[in-house]
Amino acid sequence: MEDMPTLYTERLILRSLQLADAEAVQREFPHWDVVRYLNAAVPWPYPEDAALAYLRDIALPAVAAGKEWAWTIRLKSAPEQLIGKISLMDQTDNHRGFWLAPAWQGQGLMTEACAVVTDYWFNVLQRPVMRVPKAAPNIGSRKLSERAGMRLIRTDEGDFVGGRFPRELWEITREEWLQRQKT
Repeated sequence: MEDMPTLYTERLILRSLQLADAEAVQREFPHWDVVRYLNAAVPWPYPEDAALAYLRDIALPAVAAGKEWAWTIRLKSAPEQLIGKISLMDQTDNHRGFWLAPAWQGQGLMTEACAVVTDYWFNVLQRPVMRVPKAAPNIGSRKLSERAGMRLIRTDEGDFVGGRFPRELWEITREEWLQRQKT
C-alpha cells in the first residue's frame, strides 16, 4: 500500500486516518443525527472504546490491505479539529461512505469532500464505476448524490442503526464523472 495523499478542497483538508484519531472520532461520531442512517453493523449506543476498536481492528487493517482509503475531514481554518470521516471501499456495490459531525452539517462541506474523493476513485485508483448505497430517508445524502450526477439504479430494504428502511443504490461511471468535470 502506498501512502495516501492529503487531499484539499476550497475549505477542507482530508488527512489519512490514523489510530491517533480515535479520541476525536469517539467524541464527534456518536450522535443520532450522524449514525441513524448508517449500516446496522455500527453499534448503538456507541460503546466508550468503539472508535479505537473500529480504527485498530477494522478501518486501518482494511487501509493497510489496500481495500479501503480513509481520510479524516478537517477545516482549513482549524486543521487540528476532526469534524468527520470519508472512505472509499473496494466492496461490491459499496464504494464510498462518510459522516460529518452535526455542527458542520448543512454547509456544503460534504459535497466538497465527496468531490475530491470521487475524483481520487476515478483518476488515481482508475475505477470504472462508483456505487453508493444509502437509506432512502437520508434526504441529504440523496441530494448530494443527485448534485454529483449519480443516478438511482436499484432499491431494496436494509438494516440501519435507526431500523429497517428502504435502501437505494446510486451510481456514476468514470466516463460520466470525467465528462462532468469538463463542464
